[in-house]
Amino acid sequence: MTARLIAARELAPDICHFEFESAEWPLDFAPGQFVSLTKDGITRAYSVASPPSLTPDLKTGSGRFALCANLVQDGKFSPFLFGMKPGDEVDFKGPLGTFALRRPAADSLFVATGTGIAPFRSMLHAPPDRKITLIFGVRHPHSLLYHDELQALADRNPDFIYQPTLTRPPEDWTGKTGRVQQHTFDALGDRQDLDIYICGMKEMVDDLRAQLKARGYDRKRIIYEKYD
Repeated sequence: MTARLIAARELAPDICHFEFESAEWPLDFAPGQFVSLTKDGITRAYSVASPPSLTPDLKTGSGRFALCANLVQDGKFSPFLFGMKPGDEVDFKGPLGTFALRRPAADSLFVATGTGIAPFRSMLHAPPDRKITLIFGVRHPHSLLYHDELQALADRNPDFIYQPTLTRPPEDWTGKTGRVQQHTFDALGDRQDLDIYICGMKEMVDDLRAQLKARGYDRKRIIYEKYD
């Protein structure tokens, strides 16, 4: 299948939001899934950062999806992605994966770092059917991807709590500080009935899963996606 780049915008240094369209994109994919992009035999997976489309693009009849990706300077694929111009095309497969909201719905805790926010953005823009707390950790304020958008969602929806946290906060930062792991347990408290969704780099995901298991949390309620 082929997707055409519609637009791209910088979210933070070396991190961009990409908008694609494809006549083969399903409008009802499960928020949280990913796509695999391929160029010259090299394939990379990226979580979809947009919700399911209600209607196709009226001019082309194509569905649209968004990706959030970081540039790896010596990488084999991301320089190609960041070099694409509107109108350029790329082969893809998807949607793929099982990182999606569980049914029946249960109050949930989302934990993300870096571009791990992408699948949660997709989930949060779908009609909510549960109470959700999002803990989003990065180093600096400028790396809080989609920050204004997420804050606006929280302001409109009392069932959504947004908790950004910084590991290298500036002096004027008044929000949470430190790693997402510590704030996860603060948000969890004594509850054992939350579904916990985790997405980010492998080190963070593995560490938080190990801590949750060490505290006796039901592993079936821990849903995760991790990046190398």
